[in-house]
Amino acid sequence: MFTPKHGSWLNLIEGFFSKLAHSVLRHIRVTSLKELRERILAAIDLANREPVVHTWNYKIGEVA
Repeated sequence: MFTPKHGSWLNLIEGFFSKLAHSVLRHIRVTSLKELRERILAAIDLANREPVVHTWNYKIGEVA
């Protein structure tokens, strides 16, 4: 399996969790692990309501 060096799917996942951390988890105080879990799951549900579709622009002929 070939994973492009310049546009790996892993970068998309890393970006999602970075956005989650900055928008939901930064500067919050929770009273329990349950509350933290609920906040994270609520943020993921919100993100899933309006998904952003990523279309790869990478062509196999451009493999170096």
